Amino acid sequence: MNSSFKTSAVALAFVLFAASAIAADNAVQAPQAGEQQAASAPAAAPVTPANDPRYTYKTLRLNRAAFDSLAARPEQILILDIRRPDELTKIGGFPVYLSIQTNDVQKSLAYIPRDRVIVTVSNRAHRAGAIGDLLASYGFHVVGAIGVLDYQDEGGTLTKIAPPPPRTAAAEPTAATPQAK
Repeated sequence: MNSSFKTSAVALAFVLFAASAIAADNAVQAPQAGEQQAASAPAAAPVTPANDPRYTYKTLRLNRAAFDSLAARPEQILILDIRRPDELTKIGGFPVYLSIQTNDVQKSLAYIPRDRVIVTVSNRAHRAGAIGDLLASYGFHVVGAIGVLDYQDEGGTLTKIAPPPPRTAAAEPTAATPQAK
């Protein structure tokens, strides 16, 4: 079995698993015996990653369970975070990722490995879906897109990187100021 076929088979298996996990999340459960249904008209369902009508991309939108199963095999996955640095530091993200901002993805294609399946990341998955579609059009194996805020809403834990405190001028000796002996 050649390497390209193995990678495609792995990507397909991940996509099928993620799709089944999303379908399971979307399944409506029938009321159990003894439960009563509300007599009033049902309220409109809140917009969630599973039913977001604005998500119109071909790239599969992953939920937490699907992402966690992909992330459990770090040797096979590339997490491509396309958010700005201020979003990464303010919100947090996943422990390991390749950071290429949205506007730089096309000119940075040579830096993206082709031997791994790719999950694109943004805040609510919309930018990630668009970039996932773009990468797929260039032949990359994109298995899904996820929003870090959606992941966190589903109980996932994000890693926050605290920027270092600013250095003070008094703490650093300069060539112009003599050091005490």
